[in-house]
Amino acid sequence: MAETVLVTGGTGYVGGWAIVALLERGYDVRTTVRSLTKADAVRAAVAPRDQLTFAVADLMDDDGWDAAMAGVDYVLHVASPLGDETSKDPDALIIPARDGALRVLKAATRAAVKRVVMTSAANAASPASYAEDGITDETLWTVDDPKLPAYRRSKTLAEKAVWDFMASYDGPTELTTVLPGAVLGPILSADNVGTTRIIQRMLSGKMPGAPKIGLEVVDVRDLVDLHIRAMLSPEAAGERFLGTGEFIWMREVAAALKAGLGDQAKSVPTRELPNFVVRLASLTDPSLRALTISLGRRNRHSTAKAERILGWKPRPAAQTVVECAQSLIAHGVARDRMAG
Repeated sequence: MAETVLVTGGTGYVGGWAIVALLERGYDVRTTVRSLTKADAVRAAVAPRDQLTFAVADLMDDDGWDAAMAGVDYVLHVASPLGDETSKDPDALIIPARDGALRVLKAATRAAVKRVVMTSAANAASPASYAEDGITDETLWTVDDPKLPAYRRSKTLAEKAVWDFMASYDGPTELTTVLPGAVLGPILSADNVGTTRIIQRMLSGKMPGAPKIGLEVVDVRDLVDLHIRAMLSPEAAGERFLGTGEFIWMREVAAALKAGLGDQAKSVPTRELPNFVVRLASLTDPSLRALTISLGRRNRHSTAKAERILGWKPRPAAQTVVECAQSLIAHGVARDRMAG
């Protein structure tokens, strides 16, 4: 009989690709949705298959999680709770992230699943300032500081909470965490562009220029592959794995789009914006505020551990951003609908 993998958040960008990859590998997949009304959209995105079933569960509610875990062999916890990113109170993001992760892990341990692989973020293993030189690895933990963006704090504190729980847990369930960088790549549906919105904005011409920000681009398909490798490898139990991909400046992203798309990238900005312009714009544009900490960033993360232990190798960043853009164009969502 095929093993069963529970994927949290089947409506999400990473969740959808995780479902696709697991089904292709012959697993039975169960995915959580907050309402069964979302099930048809997931089926349409990943192609209907008998091996895909649904469970209703919300990261902010205990109900449904024990039923979702019944008979499950592995859990890929890739979902992110719907915290309020516009709130000035950091707890609006921190509490949902931390409590949601613990809720999933505790339900998994009650069901004695073999292993939980949880998606954290590279910013949970970063120095206090991205402007610091050097390459860091999984041994570094971000020091919680109220001055840091709430999203970065939420990822760090959520991951710390699950590892603290496992430190006092005595049972068969194992934990592994994966820490991705900027997740880009093709989309499965026009209704879910996920974290590709930055490429949308570049294609739409809504960006006046490229901010001096470096992204560690990981293709969503490679990220899912890393999760599955971490799920299966005996050596991955109890480990953190950075999955950041290649470092690329935003101006290099623009150049890759121009080279790969030709006239379809005519609206992509090529000039680099001075840092002070971005900081001034962030005073009136909330979406830019979280970016200001990354201006001029030099710190990078090492994926040597994932490559050595799991045999993981991500594809080049330029390939990912071009295929991301091609997918957005093919799905008719190259124009950033959020930007009007």
